[in-house]
Amino acid sequence: MSGLLDMILGYDCNVACDYCTITPAMRQRSLSTAEVVRHLQIGRQRDYDSVSFTGGEPTIRRDLIGLVRCAHKLGYKGIKLQSNGLIFAQSENVERLVAAGVNLFHISIHTHVEAAYEQLVRRQGTYPAMVAGLDNVIASGTELVIDVILKTDTYRRLPEAIAWLHARGARQVDLWFVSLSDGNRDNFASMPKMTEVIGQVREACAFARSHGMRVRSLHIPRCLLGSDHVHVHDPGAARVMVVTPEAAFELKDSKLTGQRHVPACRGCEFEARCPGIRPDYLERYGDAEFAAARGQQPQVPAVRLPVV
Repeated sequence: MSGLLDMILGYDCNVACDYCTITPAMRQRSLSTAEVVRHLQIGRQRDYDSVSFTGGEPTIRRDLIGLVRCAHKLGYKGIKLQSNGLIFAQSENVERLVAAGVNLFHISIHTHVEAAYEQLVRRQGTYPAMVAGLDNVIASGTELVIDVILKTDTYRRLPEAIAWLHARGARQVDLWFVSLSDGNRDNFASMPKMTEVIGQVREACAFARSHGMRVRSLHIPRCLLGSDHVHVHDPGAARVMVVTPEAAFELKDSKLTGQRHVPACRGCEFEARCPGIRPDYLERYGDAEFAAARGQQPQVPAVRLPVV
């Protein structure tokens, strides 16, 4: 048996993304070094063979190198670090992490346009560091996955972002659809309809296929992507245990994964393997898009927002 132990070390971060689900109160919470080590030990006892260190921003922790070394010593074959990449602008930081045992980096670039990036992360002067960090990880030869957010002010530039990443040498990209939860709960304007982003997603997938890239879509159900449904990735389908400062749970039970099926799902060719639609999305828009994809009438009402 194998699986991934997904360790959320803490919620604090060195940027303040405008779609972040982390609240100010959450930023004060983190796992202690001893707690992380204990969970790493338990994970190996339960046959988890990969671990992911994430947050918040894990690279702001002083004990990160030690935790990576601990995971390596315990026998984790896959050691992933998910980061905004700013600290990687100093190539020696990449070298230290790889030497300690990191063999997979995930870097969130959010969007590839400088002004849009810095407006999104709400910290001036960070774009050059993000790009330098990205280039340094690529130069290291370590496996790399780029995380790109699909939100109202980024999705239209997605095809250009994929081409930009390809030109820099990135070959794997994960597309995350913005969530209305916790700190981003009331930021309705940040979430477009899924059908609004499909054109750009399919264009990005076509570019990836023709240029030897792997692009995965994590939250848009297969029924909306047509022949591009092969690009859908359901992380919760694997054995993934999430450890947070508050609790531990299976990823399939996370509010950031699909959980609900609507009437239109019945009889869909993907029904057996589709985890469903996220509750936050259904609360915002209802099931009209999915009913239309199946030629049915919607039955889940969308949220009625006040007119301002």
